[in-house]
Amino acid sequence: MPPPQNTLPGRAGNLTKEEEARLKELWTATLVVFGVSSPASTPSTTSTTTSPPATPAPPVVAESPEKKKKLGRFLSRRGKSEAANTTPPAATTEKIANDVAAAVDASDDKYGQTKEFKAALASQTPAELREAFWGMVKHDNPDGLLLRFLRARKWDVDKALVMMVATMNWRSKEMNVQEVISKGEEAYAASPDQGFIKQLRMGKSFLHGTDKEGRPICFVRVRLHKQADQSEEALEKYTVYIMETARLMLRDPVDTAAVVFDMSGFSMANMDYAPVKYLIKCFEAHYPESLGVCLVHKAPWIFQSIWSIIRGWLDPVVASKIHFTKSVEDMEAYIPRSNILKELGGDDDWSYSYVEPVPGENDAMVKGAEVREVLLRKREGQVREFEQLTKKWVEGELNGGARARVAEELRRGYWELDPYLRARTVYDRTGVFGEGGRLEMYKYREAKGKEVAAERFDEID
Repeated sequence: MPPPQNTLPGRAGNLTKEEEARLKELWTATLVVFGVSSPASTPSTTSTTTSPPATPAPPVVAESPEKKKKLGRFLSRRGKSEAANTTPPAATTEKIANDVAAAVDASDDKYGQTKEFKAALASQTPAELREAFWGMVKHDNPDGLLLRFLRARKWDVDKALVMMVATMNWRSKEMNVQEVISKGEEAYAASPDQGFIKQLRMGKSFLHGTDKEGRPICFVRVRLHKQADQSEEALEKYTVYIMETARLMLRDPVDTAAVVFDMSGFSMANMDYAPVKYLIKCFEAHYPESLGVCLVHKAPWIFQSIWSIIRGWLDPVVASKIHFTKSVEDMEAYIPRSNILKELGGDDDWSYSYVEPVPGENDAMVKGAEVREVLLRKREGQVREFEQLTKKWVEGELNGGARARVAEELRRGYWELDPYLRARTVYDRTGVFGEGGRLEMYKYREAKGKEVAAERFDEID
């Protein structure tokens, strides 16, 4: 069957046989880590991993017999006679951590994620890691989330597993992403620390419109940043908040976002290396394969020396997505002129204006505990079904049709649950997010069109 229209290579529904094999291997390892499957009872003497796809992965380097032996013990598929839902004991979990860590080249671990991986398996239960994973899935295809980690690690299953588990640990323990989302703008507006909400009110960055590839755009007005305006913690939470909101704007087959750094009016008073480093780490370590393109618009000459420093921090793949633009004509190579804001020289007559939280907008989170529990139980049932179908799919006992059906149920089910888990945002209040996850980036254009039509009718009348 041909892949869905516009589905890029390496995505769910458009995988080579080698890529699908790697996805199955990662699911096998993931379900063991989550306590859904058990490690193979009989140690294997050879690894079950296949050679990476010829493209885009680099040539395969032969592994030592000892390394293959370690990997094989962990990644061997479990026998059909094993228990279906067995939580690995602490000793097994420690062995998993050591075996996988031994298979990963420490020199290729920019953010120390191997250490985080081992710490996560030592400090968190399989159930906690599983909960963090499915919490990150949200409305996404579960395969799509794992494929992000595989593509980011050039289809190396062990590196992808390390990155994924380290990210789940970061989300649940270090950053507590769900708390940031559930606390929301209403709570931050009432907080003594006004650093978070101040950034939203001034429009330092905002999500608006789409580029030529249909990717949601995050505009960042760098001139509005002052280091003293907010604490580092508030800035990090704000960054994660924007990235999580942008993720909710992704619609298949679009799975990346665009970022425009508006550098007009920039001076050294706006320069702050800490948030730049944090943003780079987020994209490279915790939101892999999420950046589609980044435009640095109207950067002044004083930014040249700054860029030479920043470029040294970037992964080459991320660096290749960054482009400098000087004019609206330059931007048109990436964004239709009709979608470029007027303040940047385009035709989109829209300007950011923050709409304050409305009393009672989060009542579902406060008063809807019973409904939330019903929906959570429903989602847990869907998750369990998907996991069991995945095990059968890995073993070759069924094709992907049944899994695709449950993945769609999970997608729709997330939007039922969303009002009970996520505090409302300015994008909910302005109608960008609609009921059931409906997304309307340019709803305001319909209203303006009606106003123009009414004015013309009055003139004729």
